[in-house]
Amino acid sequence: MKKATLLWVDLEMTGLDPKKDKILEVAAIATDMKLEEIARYEAVIKVSPRLMKSRMVGKFWEDNKSSRDALIEQNKTGKPVKAVERELIDFLKQHFGSEIYLAGNSIHQDRKFIENEMPTLNKMLHYRMLDVSAWKIYFENALNKKFVKPENHRALDDINGSIEELKWYLTFLK
Repeated sequence: MKKATLLWVDLEMTGLDPKKDKILEVAAIATDMKLEEIARYEAVIKVSPRLMKSRMVGKFWEDNKSSRDALIEQNKTGKPVKAVERELIDFLKQHFGSEIYLAGNSIHQDRKFIENEMPTLNKMLHYRMLDVSAWKIYFENALNKKFVKPENHRALDDINGSIEELKWYLTFLK
């Protein structure tokens, strides 16, 4: 069986503060270095409705009401974060070799949440990460080229968009 190298992850959270906010939704796609998909994983994490109500406020959530409402609704079917961490670890053991590079857009922010809420999983990840937002900064500012992806603010849609975005940047290297 072909082993993956890149673990594309996107998290939807109650907000951006890893000390106060919590992960609501996880999507992961395992790819090789050619960005060919090997496997995927999705999960909803159960979060206190009180925390969601207190943290999912402000301009971002007002501008993204449909995403917010869908995340709140699906919370009823969520699993405990430790159960999701165990499933992700099993996913890694099944599809990856010894080096697992985290990949995505602004992946350092997602990594902070993984460190806080899924410490065992975090220890399995390589310290190097593939951050698509670094490519975005260079292409937009140095080359005046912009990739436009839909901003659904749902984990699986966002991670698929990140993979497509990196594929687009790589076309300029050929």
